[in-house]
Amino acid sequence: MRQSRPFVSILLWIALSFLTLFPIYWLFVISVKPAVDLFTTPSVFLDTVFWDNYANVLGNETLRRYMINSIIISSGNAVLCTTLAFMACYALSRYDLGGKENIFFWTITNRMAPAAVFLLPFFLLFTQVFAIGDFKLYDTRIGMILLYCTFNLPFAIWTLRPTIDGLPKELDEAATVDGASTWQVIREVIFPLARPGLSVTLILTWVFAWNEFLLAATLTSFNARTITTGLSEYVTTTGTEWGTMASIAIITLIPALVVFAVVQRHIVAGLTFGAVKE
Repeated sequence: MRQSRPFVSILLWIALSFLTLFPIYWLFVISVKPAVDLFTTPSVFLDTVFWDNYANVLGNETLRRYMINSIIISSGNAVLCTTLAFMACYALSRYDLGGKENIFFWTITNRMAPAAVFLLPFFLLFTQVFAIGDFKLYDTRIGMILLYCTFNLPFAIWTLRPTIDGLPKELDEAATVDGASTWQVIREVIFPLARPGLSVTLILTWVFAWNEFLLAATLTSFNARTITTGLSEYVTTTGTEWGTMASIAIITLIPALVVFAVVQRHIVAGLTFGAVKE
């Protein structure tokens, strides 16, 4: 029985990997097939490779602008949310704030609500309240970066708090005795030790901002439109360009895969940091 367990585990992991990767493989197959072949008998094998879909996408200036917008908005939102969450978690962990557990729970409730609930209020804010003269937030990158904080900041605080709580307060006290100020303690002691958790928070908020569709489709029109909303432009009354949509989807997967591959070690360390205490 014990000798058969590794073999069973390997088969189980192979089956799970197949179930996880097959949709991505099928998406790639669709992206490299001509439109005519997509409506014939479907095949999971690559009979022919049709790269024109990728050439059309990469040569489209509008889609390149959408991609740049997605990178700027996602990166800006991830950095902003991680920074604010780091400061908030430090305050919740180190200071004896009255009702801090209630504060923490209140921030999480913003994440629980569906994004559709906030569409009308945010649309009115962006188009009327925050639209004075040349200043506006509608269809701007800075507007989308701030907007995504509504949902990503509570998640970032929830993700990062166990990391900060896992750092002993004695470290702060020892640094303070040595003459360090509060900002020096945060910069020289807490920040280096919290890097694994910060990496996880940064990457997950980046992915959430990268994949967001509903808010971006409603509160942008052209200048700040993201690549996820660009997919909807290929669903028209005359038909759906499945090959082009699949090729765009594959291209949007690449940045996330690269980021995960680069910081995979930090992600594993951050997810387990503070899970076990002596």
